[in-house]
Amino acid sequence: MMHGKKERPWMFRTYAGHSSAERSNELYRANLAKGQSGLSVAFDLPTQTGYDPDHALAKGEVGRVGVPLSHLGDMRALFAELPLEQMNTSMTINATAPWLLALYVALADERGVDRAELKGTTQNDLIKEYLSRGTYAYPPDASLRLSCQLATWTLSNMPKWNPMNVCSYHLQEAGAEPVQEVAFAMATAVEILDRVKHSGEVSLEGFPAFAGRLSFFVNAGMRFVTEMCKMRAFAELWDEVCLHRYGVQEPKMRRFRYGVQVNSLGLTEQQPENNVARILIEMLAVTLSKKARARAVQLPAWNEALGLPRAVDQQWSLRLQQILAYETDLLEFDDLFDGNKEVDAKTAAILRAAREEMERILHMGGAAAAVESGYMKSQLVEANAQRLALIESGEQVVVGVNRWADGDSLLVGETGAAATQGVDAQEAEMAVQRLVAWKDQRDAAVVEASLEQLRQVLAEGANIMPASIDCAKAGVTTGEWAEVLRQRFGAYRAPTGVSNAARNEPYYDDGLRSRVEKASEQLGRPPRVLIGKPGLDGHSNGAEQIAVRARDAGMHVVFDGIRLTPAQIVAAAAREGVDVIGLSVLSGAHLQQVEDVLAQMQTQGLQKTPLVLGGIVSEEDQARLLELGVSAVYTPKDFRLEDVLSGVVEVLLAAK
Repeated sequence: MMHGKKERPWMFRTYAGHSSAERSNELYRANLAKGQSGLSVAFDLPTQTGYDPDHALAKGEVGRVGVPLSHLGDMRALFAELPLEQMNTSMTINATAPWLLALYVALADERGVDRAELKGTTQNDLIKEYLSRGTYAYPPDASLRLSCQLATWTLSNMPKWNPMNVCSYHLQEAGAEPVQEVAFAMATAVEILDRVKHSGEVSLEGFPAFAGRLSFFVNAGMRFVTEMCKMRAFAELWDEVCLHRYGVQEPKMRRFRYGVQVNSLGLTEQQPENNVARILIEMLAVTLSKKARARAVQLPAWNEALGLPRAVDQQWSLRLQQILAYETDLLEFDDLFDGNKEVDAKTAAILRAAREEMERILHMGGAAAAVESGYMKSQLVEANAQRLALIESGEQVVVGVNRWADGDSLLVGETGAAATQGVDAQEAEMAVQRLVAWKDQRDAAVVEASLEQLRQVLAEGANIMPASIDCAKAGVTTGEWAEVLRQRFGAYRAPTGVSNAARNEPYYDDGLRSRVEKASEQLGRPPRVLIGKPGLDGHSNGAEQIAVRARDAGMHVVFDGIRLTPAQIVAAAAREGVDVIGLSVLSGAHLQQVEDVLAQMQTQGLQKTPLVLGGIVSEEDQARLLELGVSAVYTPKDFRLEDVLSGVVEVLLAAK
């Protein structure tokens, strides 16, 4: 029996894309046929950071964590048979967001679709890229200028488009506690709104509408009651910021509009079938409370800690959403928690602390200043260190990992190979071939003229979007567009947060320290370890925690952050005279990266220096890595950092 009129459910999304535009298009059409109501496009790392498939830094990364998009031809293939005027398309793209949106608009123009009818979202949040995700391309000031230009252009040209998803999702993945997630996200939104307001590109009358187009993309972890209260605090603080800081009077324009992907950080390699329960519980945090309910939800797959999920795995996550929305009575009721004293008290506590932390960041000069000073990054590294220490000690229980670890797996065979899908190595070669063919058929003079126009626009400081759309229509590639911007703005390396992270001795066992002390006695100095992030993989949270823990245990640590070439990593190892090289590769490109690093070690005369690796690595690939000469391989199941680093100490001593 119905208790009331049932509301429409949130939008069902699946974050997807891999291998090629053609294969991703097949996946999108299949998912939509299964009941997905919006697209969420995952791009590969070269596309996200502004490189074509033939660039040296793209080696091993093409099509691996998302779809490669190099030019308008790829955009045509990606959205073949999909009506743009009916779609709601979310693009997880940041550094190259103006370019990907330009390609999308160029395709819409080509099809005769009115730009004003296009609906969707560009993530376009660069602050969190410097803090957690690592797919930035330019220095903060230039990046934020581009973000604002995209946002202001859409206000007058694509009024139904959400130009920015202020993204706290990756902050939680990097260790942020609820208060930090709320405060850092709000400080980011304020940074953008302040810059747009002071730029004069949006009129005083149009500013409320601009503020109303900003949306958020959040995370939800296992402490789902606290997470639900966090969402309610988010909504209250956003309303407060819009009203009191910017004078937005219309309540509709102050509404906290957010999408969510629930936590991937807590998904386990051990007993991965437990992840299904985790995903469902985390979804409750963003659906139970009507006042703080997500507008769009995308769920990870149960086997993400094992590798790339299959279509059937994504279907399972989609069905979890559909069952909650359509088989339960959740959407027939008003907010279930209004007037609940416990919920109100927790919400108020998060709101109060988040407001204080946000003001602290604003007093530093805002989110951009807090990025460049390293404050926000070091706070995340410290919080993540404490989280991991609690798991290692057993104080924070993770079922199947640090308690009740013995058990049979219902879904994974002995090797786990059948539980995920791989990316065909030939896809990268085919992407390069398609790129060459694309360049051969275009008008080189038209391409160069459009790039020259782009250079002129950058020199003048004008809005980049019209020139970028012209470049897209002329046949310019992702790498060519981004290279013009790199030449203009230069390169940038964000603070790692490791040197400023607080030491957490109360959480640490002395076993590792004693092993390091004994090794120091044998070597006559502290062991020297280099931690390297080769290629375009920017997820550095694990590498940072290894660096912090190794440093606190007494090792000499060399860690220069993300996006290094194998040659740079090995040159640093030779310069520093390290005892062991540790690579962190989470994108799945470990085989290619290891082969290149080993070749560089041969060239530099470091054949006797041991090499270890951490990443999401199948058992088959682990065996191959050991055959290549890697001394040890660590995967998500190796959650005890003390054990990992003790193993590294044993490896380096054995090599001596």
